[in-house]
Amino acid sequence: MGDVDIILLHFLIQLFPLSKGLSPPFFRWRSALLWRTFFTTAVVAVVLRGLIGFCRSGKCGLFGQGGLIMFDLSATIPSYSTQDIVAIIVLGIIGGVFGGLFNFLLDRILRAYSFINEKGAPYKILLTITISIITSACSYGLPWLAPCTPCPADAVEQCPTIGRSGNYKNFQCPPGHYNGLASLFFNTNDDAIRNLFSSGTEKEFHMSTLFVFFTAIYCLGLVTYGIAVPSGLFIPVILAGATYGRIVGTLLGPISDLDPGLFALLGAASFLGGTMRMTVSVCVILLELTNDLLMLPLVMLVLLISKTIADSFNKGVYDQIIVMKGMPFLEAHAEPYMRHLVAGDVVSGPLISFSGVERVGNIVQALRITGHNGFPVVDEPPLSEAPELVGLVLRSHLLVLLKGKGFMKDKVKTSGSFVLKKFGAFDFAKAGSGKGPKIEDLDFTDEEMDMYVDLHPITNTSPYTVVETMSLAKAAVLFRALGLRHLLVVPKTPGVSSLSLKLHS
Repeated sequence: MGDVDIILLHFLIQLFPLSKGLSPPFFRWRSALLWRTFFTTAVVAVVLRGLIGFCRSGKCGLFGQGGLIMFDLSATIPSYSTQDIVAIIVLGIIGGVFGGLFNFLLDRILRAYSFINEKGAPYKILLTITISIITSACSYGLPWLAPCTPCPADAVEQCPTIGRSGNYKNFQCPPGHYNGLASLFFNTNDDAIRNLFSSGTEKEFHMSTLFVFFTAIYCLGLVTYGIAVPSGLFIPVILAGATYGRIVGTLLGPISDLDPGLFALLGAASFLGGTMRMTVSVCVILLELTNDLLMLPLVMLVLLISKTIADSFNKGVYDQIIVMKGMPFLEAHAEPYMRHLVAGDVVSGPLISFSGVERVGNIVQALRITGHNGFPVVDEPPLSEAPELVGLVLRSHLLVLLKGKGFMKDKVKTSGSFVLKKFGAFDFAKAGSGKGPKIEDLDFTDEEMDMYVDLHPITNTSPYTVVETMSLAKAAVLFRALGLRHLLVVPKTPGVSSLSLKLHS
C-alpha cells in the first residue's frame, strides 16, 4: 500500500499545482480527475487492508508483515533544541553537496552508457552482466570484512535472525553474534531502510559498517541506473541518505539529543532534496512512509537547505536526464527574455495550412513532407466572403478521411452529411500507438489526387488561439498550464495570411 500511495500522492502533487488565471472549466476537469484518483486510492486501501488482515495468519509469507504505513516512527520524541537545529543544518548542507555530486557523476555515467548502448544489443548485455557481477560481488563480499557484534540483551527481535528478513544477520559469526553489514545487504530494501530508521538502536551498527555501506550504495546506485534492466534511483537514494544520516547523527551525538534513527530519516530527506529537488513531494512521501507528522518541520528545513545547496551546482537528476535525452520540455515558468518578446516574434515558416475544401494532392503532399500533428484550416473566397479561420484539423483525422476516399470532383462546401454517413464516431477516435493509418500505407491514383475533400466536418472549430501581439511569456505559461499540443497565433489586423501554428509539443 505504501508504494501505491506514494505514486498516487506524488501524481496529485505534480498534477494539481497552485495556478492563477485558469478558467473554471479547467478547475472542473481537475476536480473530476481528483475525485477519480481519490476513489481509486480508497478502494485500494480498503481491499489491501482486508488482504493484510487475512495474511497476518502467515498464509501469504512476507506479504502479511508491515501495514499501510511502511516505516513507522511514531514513537520518536518530537522535541528538539537549538543544537539540534544546528546539527540538522549541517546534515542539509552535506545532503546538498552529496546530491549535487551524485547528479554530476550520474550525468557523466549515463552519457558513457548511451555511447555503449548505441553499439547494439551485445554491448547492452555485456554491460548489464558486468554491473550485475560487480553488484553481487559487493553485496556478498563486503560483509566478510565487517566485524561481528554481540546480540543486545534487550533486543525485541530474535538475535540472530532466522529466516529471510530481520535486523540481525548471523553471517559468518559465532552464536549469539550478528553481522551489521550483512543485516543491511542481505535484507529486503524495505527492511534495510526500516533498520536504519529504527529508533533506540544507537549501537546496532558500527561506524565502519555505515561508512562501507554508504560508499557501496552510493557507487552502486550510480553505476546501476541506466543499464538495460529495470532499475530506479528512489530506493538507493533513500538507503544512501539514511546511512550517512546515521553517521552524522552518531558523530554529532554530543551536541544533539535527536535519535540516530531520526537523523537517518532526515538524511534520506536531504539526499532526496539534493538529487531530485522535489521539496513538497518528498515531504508528503516521507510523511506517509513514517507517519510522523510532528517531524515535518525538520524535514522541510533539511529539504530546503539541501535543495538550495545542490541548486548552486547543477539541476535535478530528472531535469538532467531530460536534457541529455533531448526531450522537449517546457519549464513551469517563462524565461526572463520571453517578457520582452511577443508570440509573433517566434513564429516560424513557411506556414502549412489547408482550405476548408482542399485538393487531395495538397493534403497528401503536406502529410508526407511534414510530421505536424495538426494544421490550421482557413476559408477564403469563394468559400467565404473574407479570409476566415475555420479551426484546426488533426493529422490522424485527415488520414482516416483519406483512407475512406470520400472525395469530390468539384471544390464545393458540403453539409457534412456525407462524412456522417460514411464514417462513425469511433472511426476518428484516438488509436493506440502505431495502430492508426499511416500516409505511407495509402495509395492514390492521379485522378484521385486531383479531387477534393471537405475538411469542415472533421475540423475543430474552437482551437486555442492567441493574438500575435500577446507576450511570449504569457503564451508559454498558457500553453504549459493547459497542457496544449497546439496553439494558433493569429494576426491582430484583419486577414489570415500570417496565421501560424506555432507552439506544438
